[in-house]
Amino acid sequence: MSEGRDAGGLALQRELLARVSRTFALTIPALPDRLERVVGNAYLLCRIADTIEDASSLEPRGGFEFFCERFVAVVAGRGDAAAFARDFAPRLAPEATADERRLIAETPRVLAVTAGFEPAERAALAECVDVMAHGMAEFHRTRSVDGLADLAEHSRYCYVVAGCVGEMLTRLFLIQVPEIASRRDELMRLAVSFGQCLQMTNILKDFWEDRSRGACWLPRDVFVAEGVDLARVAPGDPRLARGFRGLVAVAQGHARRALDFVLAIPRRESGIRNFCLWALFMAVLTQRKLLARPGFASGAEVKIRRSTVRLVVAGCRLGARSDAALRASFALASRGLPRAPAELVAANSSASGREGARVSS
Repeated sequence: MSEGRDAGGLALQRELLARVSRTFALTIPALPDRLERVVGNAYLLCRIADTIEDASSLEPRGGFEFFCERFVAVVAGRGDAAAFARDFAPRLAPEATADERRLIAETPRVLAVTAGFEPAERAALAECVDVMAHGMAEFHRTRSVDGLADLAEHSRYCYVVAGCVGEMLTRLFLIQVPEIASRRDELMRLAVSFGQCLQMTNILKDFWEDRSRGACWLPRDVFVAEGVDLARVAPGDPRLARGFRGLVAVAQGHARRALDFVLAIPRRESGIRNFCLWALFMAVLTQRKLLARPGFASGAEVKIRRSTVRLVVAGCRLGARSDAALRASFALASRGLPRAPAELVAANSSASGREGARVSS
């Protein structure tokens, strides 16, 4: 791709990221230039897939799956991006924001950037979108306010919406830093935990908002054991708080594996490390808020402050090249948080991985 077109595509991506995700608009520019282009594009593709899932006007079967399949095809280079955008735009959820509508309208330009990447990069993005779209379509069919059946199903959901993203990032990092190829299998396993930590934290934070939209992604078995009906529980119920604490313990276990993932990246690659660390530390601090405010009734009550985000960014920038400093900072941020046994977390990660979570083909 020409330098001018590449610059235009990067400017568009940065603009769209700023509109649809302040968090990723902050973290992605920390990456080296080439990775910023590819990862920024990947995030927008994933966000388009999320927007399809949010399209409440689509029937669980037929319409929803039809647009998922079409989007997978256009990402793989087998479809017409302009036709997809034109046909899907009228089917957006009524509550879709102007920024989400803009993102769908710009799908052809986003895909034009994708087409300019190297084959290995395009393959990583296409496979991630394939797993995510098919996985979300399967879960979309049966979503309800009753929650998912158990922790294993919850983990599979986390995989198809986030764990597969961790695997995609690892594939892209391997292209950028080929010297870590000898640790590929280990990194792919840890990458699933990285994604699962972030997604579990978001699911807990967004519980009340998701339920108001007719969905719950928490595992029923954890809460039935506490005597909680997820469809009817009210804010402030101490039994709900106990269930949340148990899931934070699992998420914290995944966070520790996520730190190992970051530390496997060479210290000189501070941009890649910072990209991962900012998201990881913000998740851990959100876990702290979840436990500190057990009666919260909206995600806004447990969202970390912008001043805290600035401190995370500054601290990680200072310590990104020191494994000892990062371990010490992580220990401080995690102090007092419950932690599930390492073997349970490892088994949970394995069960949620590619084979266990391929709910649709």
